[in-house]
Amino acid sequence: MTDTLFGTDGVRGKANAGNLRPDVVVRIAQAAGSLHPPSPGERHSVVIGKDTRLSCYMIENALAAGFASVGMDIVLTGPLPTPGVAMVTRSMRADLGVMISASHNPFDDNGIKLFGPDGRKVNGDVEQRIAALVASPDQITLADAGRVGRARRVEDAIGRYAEFVKASFPRELSLRGMRIVVDAANGAAYKVAESVLYELGADVIAINVSPNGRNINDTCGAVEPQALSEAVSTYRADIGLALDGDADRVMLVDEMGCVADGDQLLACIARRWSAADRLTGNGIAATVMSNFGLERWLGEQGLKLHRTQVGDRHVAECMLAKGLNLGGEQSGHVLCGDIATTGDGLIAGLQAIAAVIETGRPASEVLRLFEPVPQHLVAVQCRDRSIVQSEAVRTAVAEAERAISGKGRVLVRPSGTEPVVRVMVEGEAPALVESLMETLTDVIASEDRVTSKAA
Repeated sequence: MTDTLFGTDGVRGKANAGNLRPDVVVRIAQAAGSLHPPSPGERHSVVIGKDTRLSCYMIENALAAGFASVGMDIVLTGPLPTPGVAMVTRSMRADLGVMISASHNPFDDNGIKLFGPDGRKVNGDVEQRIAALVASPDQITLADAGRVGRARRVEDAIGRYAEFVKASFPRELSLRGMRIVVDAANGAAYKVAESVLYELGADVIAINVSPNGRNINDTCGAVEPQALSEAVSTYRADIGLALDGDADRVMLVDEMGCVADGDQLLACIARRWSAADRLTGNGIAATVMSNFGLERWLGEQGLKLHRTQVGDRHVAECMLAKGLNLGGEQSGHVLCGDIATTGDGLIAGLQAIAAVIETGRPASEVLRLFEPVPQHLVAVQCRDRSIVQSEAVRTAVAEAERAISGKGRVLVRPSGTEPVVRVMVEGEAPALVESLMETLTDVIASEDRVTSKAA
């Protein structure tokens, strides 16, 4: 379990199974709480938030029981975006923050994300210490009966977060006169997204804001922004924002109904901040998945792209190390480091909207700053993601890299949140890209069949 508990974004899996069975969740909470042992005259606390999945009720209670059993007090926020949990954790001076969410995954998945008292995701060393305790529960010390934790629910968490987001928008600007469609993916931002945009002055049309526990991310939100594109066209809106289930990522849609991904959003914000002498470190951080077109455009602006492993935690660590205040992922995680401690879909979207207002130009011009290099992405279903280290796969990757050297990029990596191996081939020659992709996916699928039979 110590090797498989944490992925690229906390604990992730099928709800009520594997690492997300209630008994395991209790141990995760006990292990995490054990890193903050009670001391005389001092109480430690944890903030627990969640998205709108049905299984969040079960996991929330299991976490609360686990934390209470090791002497931590619990603050329950109810449904709240991931960045809201990070903000409230820091605001309330809690020792730990927990978000129950599987982000963009289907409703029957769920996950646990952990934040430190600074509102940043805990690092790999902390995760390893927690995983070791989960695997050796006899090392966990339970609190005496008189020292067990108390749980309370705070009613103003959404309000606190809404004011925080609104304060990130330039005071001299207003959304008055703008018609904005927001797709909340039936997720954690189903209340707060519409409120923030309305209170900043916009004419808001909100879609997918009726969660029922099972419809989160269901053909909507940042992962499937087609519904937003159609709504923007139908309502003749100026711009649209599509959030994912926990609202830490965003996709934008311009007035023509065209989608702008995280790479275009990073370019938009980088240009705005650079022009205002606000961009620090003379560059931005982005993962290996970001399009080469972004890197080339940044270079033309005299800015550098610092590439990281996949995962917004790695982006955040790079930003701290390089003194950067902007970074993100093609998938829509955007970290505005001098505003928030983690990816925030609403804050990032508002920064782009500010650029639209300041330039006086339509979103279709402001949000399309570079032409992406053709990029083919495929997720290959695999029972054993470690096959990426097999000789056959490594040889295929090496041959593909040689074939496209100087003309593109190849990336093969196991997903940290799903049972798939992700393959990306990027290049200006479509025929070569397609050929290499076909070869790589065939080799991976073949290796998976071999290992499955052997098991």
